[in-house]
Amino acid sequence: MTTLSKPMAPPSPLREFWSYFSANRGALIGLYYIIFLILLIIFADVISPYHPYEQYRQSFLMPPVWEAGGSWAHILGTDDVGRDMLSRLIHGARYSMLAGAMVVTLSLIIGIVLGVLAGFYRGTFEVVIMRIADVMLAVPSLLLAIAVVAVLGPSLLNAAMAIVVVSMPHYIRLARASTISEMSKDYVISSRVAGASSFRSMFVAVLPNCMAPLIVQATLGFSNAILDMAALGFVGLGAQPPIPEWGSMLADARQFVQSAWWVVTFPGVMILTTVLAFNLMGDGLRDALDPKLKQ
Repeated sequence: MTTLSKPMAPPSPLREFWSYFSANRGALIGLYYIIFLILLIIFADVISPYHPYEQYRQSFLMPPVWEAGGSWAHILGTDDVGRDMLSRLIHGARYSMLAGAMVVTLSLIIGIVLGVLAGFYRGTFEVVIMRIADVMLAVPSLLLAIAVVAVLGPSLLNAAMAIVVVSMPHYIRLARASTISEMSKDYVISSRVAGASSFRSMFVAVLPNCMAPLIVQATLGFSNAILDMAALGFVGLGAQPPIPEWGSMLADARQFVQSAWWVVTFPGVMILTTVLAFNLMGDGLRDALDPKLKQ
């Protein structure tokens, strides 16, 4: 007598997502690097050997430990006023990452609300919102951010607010397009026939099914936010000295490009690797969340 084998249960959505995501080696490397940065931010006060503002006047422009004249007391050397480079890079990760997180969170929330409303309530409201977004996208993002900071005044918070303004149109357009594509599906029509309110239809029925492309865009937008923050800091409109934000560290070190390479190279490498990590992770998220790429 033969017994029928029990059919295998389909994998859970989380397990399926991880199987597609982990197949991308670059995405895994990006994820591990971002986790490393998060741990660095959390334990910055414990890990950093010195306070980022502390000056050692006997150690101006000391080279890294492997260069002639370097010391293990300052592994990555010091800057032009004797501050430890390693400590400033570690604390700079906190400023750059937190500013990027604030930019992405605010622009994502505002963009989702306006985009879903524009996709749900067509007509004049949609036209006004989308034309404003088109005008903002027509202006180079960095130029628009500089204009906003020039009005608000140079500071880390104002620079973040300026980048929120220039980032919103991307989320608005994406949320609107996703909402319009979902509005004609049966489950949305059924919920409205069943008497669901407009608010429930928008944010309970439609929005969860629009989140996949928005999550990918938010991940890629994080890297753009870090780049824009660094650019504003470099031109003197972002974080102000002595805050150890990576862009402002580059601005302070411009005059030492040829005489003290380490004060320019290390902040640039941190910006490069962080942006690359978020882009790699964004590619992996797109591969894992896009159903067209799973066929």
